[in-house]
Amino acid sequence: MPAPPFDRFLRYAELTDTLHGFARDHPGLCSVASIGRSHEGRELWLATVTNAATGPADEKPAFWVDGNIHATEVAASAATLYFLHTVLTQYGTDADVTRALDTRAFYVLARSNPDGAEWALADQPKWIRSSTRPYPLDEVAPEGLVVEDVDGDGLILQMRIPDANGLWKAHPDDPRLMVRRAPAEAGGSYYRILPEGRYDGYDGHTLRIKRAKEGLDLNRNFPASWRQEFEQLGAGPYPASEPEVRAVVDFIVNHRNITGGTTFHTWSGVLLRPFEHLSDDEMHAEDLWVYQALGREGERRTGYPAISVYHDFRYHPKDVIGGTFDWLYEHLGAFVWVVEIWSPMREAGITDYKYIDWFRDHPPGDDLKLIRWSDEKLGGIAHKGWRPFDHPQLGRVEIGGWNRFHAFSNPPPAFLEREIARFPSWIVWQALVSPKLELVYAGAERAGGGEGDTWKVTLVVQNTGWLPAYVSKRALARKTVRGLVAEIALTDGATLVVGKARDEHGQLEGRAHKHTGVSFWPDYHVTDDRLKLEWVVRANAGASVDLVARHEKAGVVRAKVTLS
Repeated sequence: MPAPPFDRFLRYAELTDTLHGFARDHPGLCSVASIGRSHEGRELWLATVTNAATGPADEKPAFWVDGNIHATEVAASAATLYFLHTVLTQYGTDADVTRALDTRAFYVLARSNPDGAEWALADQPKWIRSSTRPYPLDEVAPEGLVVEDVDGDGLILQMRIPDANGLWKAHPDDPRLMVRRAPAEAGGSYYRILPEGRYDGYDGHTLRIKRAKEGLDLNRNFPASWRQEFEQLGAGPYPASEPEVRAVVDFIVNHRNITGGTTFHTWSGVLLRPFEHLSDDEMHAEDLWVYQALGREGERRTGYPAISVYHDFRYHPKDVIGGTFDWLYEHLGAFVWVVEIWSPMREAGITDYKYIDWFRDHPPGDDLKLIRWSDEKLGGIAHKGWRPFDHPQLGRVEIGGWNRFHAFSNPPPAFLEREIARFPSWIVWQALVSPKLELVYAGAERAGGGEGDTWKVTLVVQNTGWLPAYVSKRALARKTVRGLVAEIALTDGATLVVGKARDEHGQLEGRAHKHTGVSFWPDYHVTDDRLKLEWVVRANAGASVDLVARHEKAGVVRAKVTLS
């Protein structure tokens, strides 16, 4: 199967064919199955990627990847497909990819919200925040503007209407560009600006935009820090009430080998980490240090800054965000990142800006940089010139302005592959720092003779990953991770003299929390990444025992020992 196109966005049918094509072309590395259905009944296709010859996915540490939970953020699903294409085609040639697929597993949900994306990609698009299910009411106001492609050109732009009390005016250096009038300014030519759309029940004087009846935000429906609608718009009637979110939550809860994840969104060009509702002071120090190390590597590999949601990305300084996929860390203790793909601001040469604050207020010079960037680099895609239009309800208006979907919410086609190519190596690296249980030694020695020999059986395992087997201090505190479980199985006629057939032991550390070589803190636990297990067995020489050590995050080790 040829590589999927990365200069456009795939609708559901083509995305489905692409995913199943990956599985057909790479049967030893990839399988695809549905984990549930969307509100409109579309399958939620999940790709499981690992080298099946080295063991099943559920016996390896795993990493979660998803995208496109918000309807118009279709570049996010392109990023998941690009990741899949990269690891499947580079297996056997790229050392890190090969090691990752041999020793770890990836669970990739290419499109979390197929219904909303299908609306966004339709020939006559409709933009909503997320799910297509009506909520909280199955009705809309009878009067107001409905955002849609009113002139039939396949784009949803803006409409401007001359008004002496309007907020907007033409920029003196470029009359195409609308900027806000100064606070005390008067005497100029001013406009009101609306999204493009039809207007129901226009009274000739007042203007308002209808809230879509599809008011859900699936990324506010996860269990952690979930809040009711009066505090968090779009959160849904209860946590995981929506089928798309419930499918993801059920899958992750039932796959306890997941140690971390990346969820793709657009746009801002940042790597976002928890918390969303608490200061860094409230995070376990060791977890914060891990996040900072992961972020530094992310910055190096992607070119995006790594920042805290709470400290750097809140929509309002007096409010916090809740119910998001940060649930993966908050409840389960797995390290999760939200990647906001694409920064048109940086592309246009705007480097000194404060993410969310920039949308509330920025100098008009930034808008000039953006429109010149559109002209010079994009052939005018990002901003369309104003043209007269006889609106069926509002009369004479002009349609034009910023083309948000095709240049802001998503990278333009010419930039798409370059942008999503930033991420596979960082995702693979994050998987490779996860805990990994490996065999050090398995053997037996005679402990005594007589009728029925006794043998001391020894199994030594260690965590070769950078992260500890429990992954995070939060996982320990929330009691969401079990200690290592060791089992011994005897052949017929053998008996266990000392030890238990199955027993739970403690955790194995990794290398993440070790101090530097010049630290004044001594490292008393030099081999706290290693565990020695012993049993005494009575059996005839030549018999064998089967040993298993398993950790739900770090994987499974098996050994057969012959008593000789």
